[in-house]
Amino acid sequence: RAQQTTMEGGKAEEDHVKRNEHGGVLVDEDELKAAFEFFDVQNKGVLTPADLKQRLGVFYKNLPAREYKFLISEPDFTYKTLHRLLVNNELKDFDPVREAFKVYDPHETGFVDIETLKGVFSSLGFGEITPEDVTVLVETADSDGDGRISLSDFRKMVSFSKTKEADLDLLHATVTGGGGAASGKKS
Repeated sequence: RAQQTTMEGGKAEEDHVKRNEHGGVLVDEDELKAAFEFFDVQNKGVLTPADLKQRLGVFYKNLPAREYKFLISEPDFTYKTLHRLLVNNELKDFDPVREAFKVYDPHETGFVDIETLKGVFSSLGFGEITPEDVTVLVETADSDGDGRISLSDFRKMVSFSKTKEADLDLLHATVTGGGGAASGKKS
């Protein structure tokens, strides 16, 4: 359900965040699993502050060690722990896509900073991003055609990738006989 939020200057903007039954941020199981797997770099099934630092340090270079310890507050921080903390949250004034976008727009220009984007890709182990790679990334994400990636473009890119992933899952299920409308099987 869309809500109105007030932005600086008194201008209202639609709340693009899907909400759970408590009015908090809706977190689906696939997103939660992907997040846990992203942080569980050694595939141990348990997260530590060091795991968090290894991944979040790419985005938040000055986050103090005590913050990582605060975030991983239990000695056996498993997927179940993360699920319990996030699924029924009541985070009403939080937009995870906007917060993620801020990482790529450190100078608050309203657009992804290309040097920051290159740094994130490199730090995550994707190697160096060439000028040709940057062109492809921008052209792919730039939905309004202005040559830059805005929050609106970023939001569409995130939602587009979820839609495409669902389409690929359906195609895979159809091809492998795992069900779906085109397979002719009844679910």
